[in-house]
Amino acid sequence: MAREEIIKNFNTQDLEIQKDLEVNKEEDLYQSINLRPKNLLEYVGQKSVVNSLETAMKAASNRKEPLEHVLFHGPPGLGKTTLAHVIATESGYKIIHTSGPSLERPADMVGLLSNLNFGDVLFIDEIHRISKGVEEYMYSAMEDFKVDFITGSGTFAKSLSFPLQRFTLVGATTRAGMLSSPLRDRFGLTYHVDYYSPKELSNVIKRSSELLGIKISDEGSYEIANRSRGTPRIANRLLRRVRDYSEVHETGNIDKNISQKALQSEGVDELGLDRLDREYLKTLLVNYKGGPAGIEALAATINEESQTLMDVVEPFLLKIGFVVRTPSGRKATEKAYSYLNVDKTRKSDQAQLF
Repeated sequence: MAREEIIKNFNTQDLEIQKDLEVNKEEDLYQSINLRPKNLLEYVGQKSVVNSLETAMKAASNRKEPLEHVLFHGPPGLGKTTLAHVIATESGYKIIHTSGPSLERPADMVGLLSNLNFGDVLFIDEIHRISKGVEEYMYSAMEDFKVDFITGSGTFAKSLSFPLQRFTLVGATTRAGMLSSPLRDRFGLTYHVDYYSPKELSNVIKRSSELLGIKISDEGSYEIANRSRGTPRIANRLLRRVRDYSEVHETGNIDKNISQKALQSEGVDELGLDRLDREYLKTLLVNYKGGPAGIEALAATINEESQTLMDVVEPFLLKIGFVVRTPSGRKATEKAYSYLNVDKTRKSDQAQLF
C-alpha cells in the first residue's frame, strides 16, 4: 500500500497509535503504522500472553468459531492495541475501532454491534470509561450474541431481542479496577500486559531500525532501551528522535555515544525520566515536603491535567519505587530524595534541582 493511502486510511479512533504521535507529524504517523507487528511471530515480548493467545486462537480456528472475548489491561504504550490487531490478522477477520468515551449512548453501541459480521473483532480502548447505560447493553451481546431492549412504556411496553453475528470483543484499559464485575467476568481471556525488560526493548528497537533503514549498534539500541521506561511506544519514539539528531549532527548512524547525546538533548536521563517526571518529583519533594499530597493538588501546582499525571507519569515512578500511594495521598521515597539530591532534613529548601 502506498504511503499516501496508509495515511489517508488511518482510523483516527486508533487511540493507542494517537498517543504515540507528535501532533501534525506525518512522518511519525506513517512510521508508527508500519512499525506495528502484523502477527504473533513478529511480536516481541509478553511471552506468556502471546503463548496463551496463540493456543486460544488455534483452538478457536479448529472449532471454526470466533475467539472468546479478550481483555488487556496494563500501563499505556505496552502493545494492547497491537495485540488486538494481531488477533484480527491471525484470525483473518476485520477489526473495528472505537473507545469508551465515544460510546455516549446505548444507541451508539447497538449501532456498532448490529453492523458486525461473523468473526469481526470489535476493539474498545479505554473500556473502563464506558457509561453504565451503554455497558448494560453489552452483557447480552457478549454472552448470548443478542441485544435486548424495551419499546413503549407502561402496558404498551414490549421486550424485543435483536440477534447478532458472533464476534470477538477486545477491550483495553489502563485501569482494570474501574471495570464492573459483570463486565469483567464476561471476558473469557484476561491478560495483564507488563513492562518490558531492557533486552526485550533492545530487540524492539533493532526491529524498528531495520524497518526504518537505520544503522544502529547493539550498544546504541541498548542505551535507548534503558531510557524507554519499559515501554515499546516510548522506545520507538526515542529511536526516531535519536535518528533525527544523528542525521543532523552526526553521520546518520547510531552508536552508544550518539544515543546518549541525543537523549540528553531531549531531556531524557539515564532512568528514562523526562522534564515532566522531574517536575512532578520536585513539586512533591519541595512544595509538599515529600507528601502526602493529593493528585489534584499536584496537578494544579504543575499546571498539568491530573489524568496525565496518573496515566503517564505515576505508573513508572511507582514501578521504580520513587513514589508510593497512601490513603492520604502521594509520598516520595528515599530513592526520590537521592535521585534529585534533596536533603530530607532540609526538604523545604528550594534546592537547585536541575
